[in-house]
Amino acid sequence: MASALNDAIRNLAADKGISEELILHTIEEFLLAAYKKRYGTADNAVVKFDDDGDVTLFAQKKIVEDVYDPVTEIELEEAVVLNDECEIGDELLIEINPMEFDRGAIQSAKQRAKQTLREIQKDTLYSEFKDKVGEMIIGYYQRERNGNIFVDLGKTEGILPKRYQSPREIYRPNDRIKALIYEVNKTPSGLQIVLSRTHTEFVRRVFELEVPEIYDKTVEIYKIVREPGYRTKIAVYSNREDVDPVGACVGMRGVRIQSIVRELEGEKIDILKYDNDPVEFIRNALSLAEVSQVVVLDEAKRQALAIVADNQLSLAIGKQGLNVRLANRLADWSIDVKTDVQFDEMDITAEHKRAVSRLFREEADETQDEDPEISVLPGITETMVAALKNIEIERISDLVELDFDELDSIEGLDDTERIELRRIISESVEFIEPEDEDEEEFQEELEGAYESEAAAETSDTVTASDESLPDEATEDVVTEDETEDETEEISKVSELPDITEDIANALIAYGVEEIVDLLGLPNAELERIPGLSAEGAGFLRQIIAENVEIIEQEDEDE
Repeated sequence: MASALNDAIRNLAADKGISEELILHTIEEFLLAAYKKRYGTADNAVVKFDDDGDVTLFAQKKIVEDVYDPVTEIELEEAVVLNDECEIGDELLIEINPMEFDRGAIQSAKQRAKQTLREIQKDTLYSEFKDKVGEMIIGYYQRERNGNIFVDLGKTEGILPKRYQSPREIYRPNDRIKALIYEVNKTPSGLQIVLSRTHTEFVRRVFELEVPEIYDKTVEIYKIVREPGYRTKIAVYSNREDVDPVGACVGMRGVRIQSIVRELEGEKIDILKYDNDPVEFIRNALSLAEVSQVVVLDEAKRQALAIVADNQLSLAIGKQGLNVRLANRLADWSIDVKTDVQFDEMDITAEHKRAVSRLFREEADETQDEDPEISVLPGITETMVAALKNIEIERISDLVELDFDELDSIEGLDDTERIELRRIISESVEFIEPEDEDEEEFQEELEGAYESEAAAETSDTVTASDESLPDEATEDVVTEDETEDETEEISKVSELPDITEDIANALIAYGVEEIVDLLGLPNAELERIPGLSAEGAGFLRQIIAENVEIIEQEDEDE
């Protein structure tokens, strides 16, 4: 009997996934429940298991002279028959044969035992699967009801709700299903394990299984966005410089990514490199489409504009806007996609234009060193540095923006030091000093440009202050200004402030000599001018943006 009981316990433990200790505890409760049903109390009942696996039920009774409660007491004469060494006041364990219990006691105990086993099994499985939430599990199609699929997980079954199924997937009985454990709940009917194949964490687990570099954290996933059944975008980055994050995910000849696509039933997957720079990240997020420019419209509101060629517009937006929608979620920016022509037609404020110009200049200078301090200029004295810092001039880019009037008004410098400072600027700053010109010609050009600027400012002041004059008088003033040599000098593109000789020659060779002609060129055509690089075009846009108000006023006056 002991051997049969041990075999039954082991089989039950294997089938229900319950430990043998818990099963023995259930058997104990079963016998105690039957004893209580038979005798009305189980306070004096004792259940013992021996090493062989045999179980025995005892009734613990006290030896007395006169019995008042036969369930808990026994007379001395009866006790001596069982044990001749016993005395009054001793307690004696008397074996009870469970076969003597009536049918009602057995049924009550059996019902309680089943309930106890269900609760134990539920608690055991809950503890096991609760720790596995977010992990991958493999099961088999069991049955379907109202679109929900019940999956055999071995010890229990899970449910794959219809809303967590990819629209691409079709399942049949006994199909192998790989899914994510999304939720584990206790319900009155039992344990409920909710599975999912549509969440982004499912894609993450699939990549961890297929890409060892992701599993060991050499390559990490920054973010995943997904439209289940249609397209997934995943941004990755590498913790080692010698490991390409995108190449690691794709694998040799695309073996790894093909395996992942098969698991997702042919869903398209875009793998792109994460970049801390939002401009570059937005450009990468719109992968498949070639983005020529990214303009940040409002950094606080995280609004940006992506500019693409005409033949790339549909690719950037995607079918029903899917590509740009996923890019918005991936970069966490509001991205609008426009063509070059649409961008030129947009009404962007002067502030945005300056922001665009600064952005183009940053892209052109991204491989250059940072703007150095004025103290690194050769020949500059501590007195000069201190005087410039007093007027908040600490960088070379700030220094070269000062005109001669502002240089002459710097306090703390004498005339000799001011002349020396001009010489240092002209000889040391490359983007101020034109190529292939000697120092004397450059000084003359600077002085001429300064005089022209002063004359232009004077004429502007007259025109602005005499708005109340009659139209004839105003026209006379403008006509006189137009006849001055200084105004003629700044009508040429070659005399724009800070323009280099290479840019000027490229424009003149293209047939653009006047500033008015330059303003009429759209951005797309500007970038196609032979001899004008993308960096040069960006620098030229900055010059236009910084001088657009003056140029537009001159055009109106003309």
